[in-house]
This record gives sequence, C-alpha cells and structure tokens, in this order.
Amino acid sequence: MNRNKFSFFRKLPHVVATIRKTSIKKMTPKILILFLFCFSASFAQNSKFVNVFIGTDGTGHTFPGPSMPFGMVQPGPDNQDFGWNHTSGYQYNDTLLLGFSQTRFSGTGINEMGDVLLLPINPKKEKYKNSYYKNTEKGKVGYYTLTKKDDVKVELTCSERVTFHQYTFPENEAKVLVDMQHGLRFVFDAQNQKGLVIESDVKIENNTTISGYCSTQNWVNRKYFFTITFDHPFSNSTLLDQKENEKAPKYLLDFLLSKNRHLKVKVALSSVSVEGAKLNLATEIPHWDFEKVYQNNLKSWEKYLNKISIEAPKKQKEIFYTSLYHLFLQPSNIADVDGKYRGVDDQIAIAPDKAYYSTLSIWDIYRGAFPLLQILAPEKIDGIIQTMLIHHKTKGFLPIWTAWGQDNYCMIGNHAIPMILSAYQSGFNGYDAHEALTAMVETSTKSHINSDWELYNQYGYYPFDKLDNEAVSRTLESCYDDWCVSEMAKNLDKNEIADTFLNRANFYRNIFDNETMFFRGKDTKGNWRTPFNPLTATSPLNNPGDYTEANAWQYFWTPAQHDINGVMNLLGGPENFTRKLNEFFSTEALSSNKFLGQEAMIGQYAHGNEPSHHIIYLYAYSNEPQKGQKYIHQVIHEFHDNTPAGMIGNDDCGQMSAWYILSTLGFYPVNPANGEFVLGSPQVKKARIQFSNNTSFDIQAIHFSEQAIFNETRFLNGNKINKPYITYQDIMKGGKLTFEMTK
Repeated sequence: MNRNKFSFFRKLPHVVATIRKTSIKKMTPKILILFLFCFSASFAQNSKFVNVFIGTDGTGHTFPGPSMPFGMVQPGPDNQDFGWNHTSGYQYNDTLLLGFSQTRFSGTGINEMGDVLLLPINPKKEKYKNSYYKNTEKGKVGYYTLTKKDDVKVELTCSERVTFHQYTFPENEAKVLVDMQHGLRFVFDAQNQKGLVIESDVKIENNTTISGYCSTQNWVNRKYFFTITFDHPFSNSTLLDQKENEKAPKYLLDFLLSKNRHLKVKVALSSVSVEGAKLNLATEIPHWDFEKVYQNNLKSWEKYLNKISIEAPKKQKEIFYTSLYHLFLQPSNIADVDGKYRGVDDQIAIAPDKAYYSTLSIWDIYRGAFPLLQILAPEKIDGIIQTMLIHHKTKGFLPIWTAWGQDNYCMIGNHAIPMILSAYQSGFNGYDAHEALTAMVETSTKSHINSDWELYNQYGYYPFDKLDNEAVSRTLESCYDDWCVSEMAKNLDKNEIADTFLNRANFYRNIFDNETMFFRGKDTKGNWRTPFNPLTATSPLNNPGDYTEANAWQYFWTPAQHDINGVMNLLGGPENFTRKLNEFFSTEALSSNKFLGQEAMIGQYAHGNEPSHHIIYLYAYSNEPQKGQKYIHQVIHEFHDNTPAGMIGNDDCGQMSAWYILSTLGFYPVNPANGEFVLGSPQVKKARIQFSNNTSFDIQAIHFSEQAIFNETRFLNGNKINKPYITYQDIMKGGKLTFEMTK
C-alpha cells in the first residue's frame, strides 16, 4: 500500500466524484472501504504531530500558546517580563506565572509585545495566584491549558485578531487581574520600570467591557488598541496603586459566576483604534462558543500543515511538522478586518487586499524562510512585497526589521532587497516592478540607519576606523544586496544601474587579506586591524568588533551567496575551496565565544546562527560534495529534537525551522534570490509538496536508510540532473525528484 500511496492520492478527486454518484446503500464493501480511506486521507491531521513545546526550553525562544497562521494575536503564559531567556515571555522550566498576555514573537532574541495581561485568581487561595501545576500544562495547535495552584483552570484559543480565554473556578466567586502596564521588555529598570508604557487611555465602559489604548516605548515605539469583554458582569472593579513612572492602569475585577463556574473573556486587538478592535471582535468571534473558535483555528492550521506529507517515524514527523507550524506563525497581518492599519508614519491607511505584514525579521528569514513561503504560501508573497514598498514610500528606504508596523532597525544590511528580487525571479507580479527597483536603488544610495553609502562608496568598503562595529560584516552583506539590485535592474533593462551595482557587488574583494586568506577589518589608510584571530567572534551587544554575532571564519562564506566562483578564485581554485571548507568544519571553536551566536557547532559551523546556514550546501560546488551530505545528516540528528530543548539557537521567526524543513526535503537556497535550490541529501524516504491546483512535487530517496545517507545521482521527472541544483519553477510545475541513496 505504501508503495502506491502517493499515486493513489492523485486519483482522489476522480474517486470521490465516482463515489458521489453512488449511494452508500449501493456500495460494495470494497468501494465502501475505498471511500472511507479516501475520506480519512483527504482530511489528514498533521496537526497531531505538532509539539508546541519544542524550542521553549533554552535558546529556541518559541512559545506554547495558540496563534493563527500569520495571525495578529498570540495569547499565552508569561513567566517573566524581561531577560534573554524570556523573549517570548515563556521559558519551559520556569514555575512563576505572571499571567496571560495576548501578543508575542516566536524565537526572537529581543523582548517585545506582551499586551494586555490577564490573570484569573481564586479569591480564597490568593497566595497561590502566581504558580501552576506543571503536569496540568498542555498545548496543541490552537489550544493551551493549565491549572493554577489556586485551582483555577485556564484555557486559551484565538482567531486572527481576537483571543479567547475560558477560566473554570472551583467556586462561583472569582477575581481577574487586568494589567495594562505589563509588557515584554527589552530595556528594563527594576527600580522604576522605565521603558514600556509611556501613555494610555483606558476606560471601563460598563460591567462587561474595558477598552482603550497604550503607547509603548521598547524595541519599537508603537500604539495598540484593545477591547476586553466578559460573558459575566463584574460586580466590582478596584483600581490598583501605580508605581512611580507607571502610565497604565491595573484593575482587580470581582465576579459572581453561574453554576458552571466558567468565566469567558475575549480580547480584540488593533493597531488603529478601539473601534477597529471592536470591529475585529464582532466580525471574528461574535459568539461565546470556545470550542467553535478552537475548531476554526485548527481547520485553518490543517490547511497549511497538510501542504507537505512525509514518510517518516513519529519523532521525525513531530520535529518536521512543528517546524512547519513555527514557519507559518509569521509574518503577522496587522491590518484590521476592514483593511485599516497604522503605518510606520503613525498614519492610518487601507492595506491592499486587507493585508499589511509585520514581524518581518528580515535579516533571518530572507535566507530560507521566505523562499520556502514562496513554495508553500504563495498567496502571501505579493502582500509582503507590497507592505515593504509601502514602508519605503513613507520612510525613504525599505524596512529592516518591523514589529507592529514599526522598524526597530535591528541587524545589518538591507535584505528586503533580496526578498524583492527573489519574489520577482519566482514570477510574483502583484506589485509595480519598476517601483520596486526604485525602492531598491534608493535604499542602496541614500544613507540611513545602519547604511552610510557615502563612506561605503568612497573606500569601497566600510573602514573600521570610521565604523568601529561590524565593518566587515556590513561590507559583505551590502555586497550581496548590491548584486540583487544589479540583477533586478538587468531584468528591467536598466543596464547602467545594473553595471554600477555589479561593480559594488565585488567590493568584498577589497577587504580580502591574501596573507591570512580571510575578509578582515581595514581602516581608511588601507591597514588591516591587528591583532587578528579568525576564531574570535564579535557581537555589537556584548563584544563589539568587525563581525556580527560571528567570526571571520563564518563570514568568509557570505560572498558565496552570490559569487561562488569569485570566492573560489580568491582561494586559488576548487581544490583550495574544498580544503577551506574542510578546515571550516574541523577547526575547533574557542570556548570564549559562548553567547556570541556560537551554538550548535561543528568546527566553525554554527548552526545556531543564520550566517552559517548556507555553508554546508557549498560542498555541492566542491570536490567532495558528499561531505556536505554527511554534515546535513549530522545537523538534522544532533541539533534538532522533539523535546522542549530540541532547538539549539533562536528560531528567529521561522528561519531555523525553514532550514530543517528544506534540508529534510533535500535542498536549500544558497543564494535565496536567484530561484535556485541547491541539492543536498533528503532525510526521509518520501515526501510530497501539495499545491492548490491539484499538482504536487514528489521527493523520493531510493534505498534511504540511516546508513545510506549519501547520493550523487539525481533525477527530475526521470531525467538525470547534471547540475547541483533545481529551480523554483521546477518545483512549482510539479513532478518528481528522485535521489539514489548509497552508503
């Protein structure tokens, strides 16, 4: 049966059509069995393999609460409101419970969001209000629950813009803390809590509704609007004392519940207005049926989680489908149901197709997550590009890292540029390509935060005596962006622009040191920075230097994203290129590099941080391609697990997950903007990517086993592949990719 399973699914629409013409009574047992198999297969439940706790312990920084695909809200428990370990508000082994806030990010390295904290309290056991029984904590797609030590059961679900809480109290007396001052803080002053809410206007409208807005100052400066509604009236509201510098209220509400002792709460968010939040509430959850909201949430998730089928053991499926789940959590559509959103200029506008995307961790996701979204969620791509172009119109340059529609300017480079080229190369055209090129050029020529183009053009690199932080990394990443501008201009027959930026794309050669064979910091007089150790990692937050959360070894391979041959020539040819890769994967790391992006190491390869993610696949262009296949297998099995600590390094809004998904399937984009996916080694016997037009792309690894992890012969639709990659168009046309695996 397994051998023919995928071919059977192709016939499913025809089988169902035949069954529709036959009444159940007239079916033979054989046809009835076929019908039941078809019915169950067509409603595959890949959500059952999602373990929402993967990545919640350690540095994964994910969260276990519910969300919708690309949703605005993410309700969940907050154990702490500041600190590196709690950037999502949650840490698996923490036993403290502050309450349940409505928004957060997945897998980031900086704290933000955490809006509108609610904490149900049993008035007869208030001393236990901030703790819970760990063995009662459960989470799955669209649902989260725990029981507090004061015996209050909490259940959470949500729609796209509205969260739904259901509390069950031991008796009919109940209290709820509503805390508007709460938030997940990047900058924290324990004495006076500066750096969060700077203004608020909150009103108790009646005994079931509280509405208002808060303006916050944290990773970004932003405004959020909300409305909270209860299914029972509160009998009393107490405004709690505010600490010095607190600008938002905290209320303690008293309730007398009905016999079932349930209290239901809905919280709607908006970036626009209280009226927008109320419209979101009335449109998405106009009722009080908790189970209905959960089922609708689950149905939305199944649509996305069923886009890929894999034949694999349960443990591997759990890691794979949880990765898929994490991929689809963002970017978030922050437009209201009527399409209104608050832009980067604090003005209200109407979004095209009612979609305006934020939570764009661009430095991370441009590498693997965005190319993967083009395969699995093509309906979102034009909207993401439109959002970035709208941002450019307002700010004068493309976004760098947006949260709630505002730019925090985190990380280096201007990698919205490769995202635009990637979408264009893949055939997405729901935007003006010439406007896109203009945005790319202006972003690359008009100086702005993190980009000093006058300095860059004057020297052909960023000199460290003028830019004494990340000078080498900024130069190398700008070269890649410049190559993308050149390619976009070439596509639009703008040859002068193409030539200018192709010249800039080669600036990386200006900081190559022939003596050490590394890209190295250089000052305005052409002198190299000394002392120099290619093993020493630097980071702007805790050890400033020439590299960004990495060292010279890891950034050496950055120009290979767009110019593998150029890097190979600098080294003296393929043999030296191969030798350099081998040294990279075998050179021992420095113990002092801990906490500088040096996690999940194989030699100098740091799987826990994005600059390394493409490097394994460079072996496909070397004299020893099977070494890369060995390391892919090692990373898959050593650095990913189906446990809370099963993700080493921040997930970074789905990028770490995207690497796992793509590498499991057998390919990854070394250059994420040219539409090529470099072939590696699949980690499953069979996989299928299902498209909405009833076509599919099948992957088969013949003779695959734990020992047979290598391949050198591949076929696309029966034709031998003689190059180290396939293209986006190869995948989207549908067909079959076959790997012949060996030991």
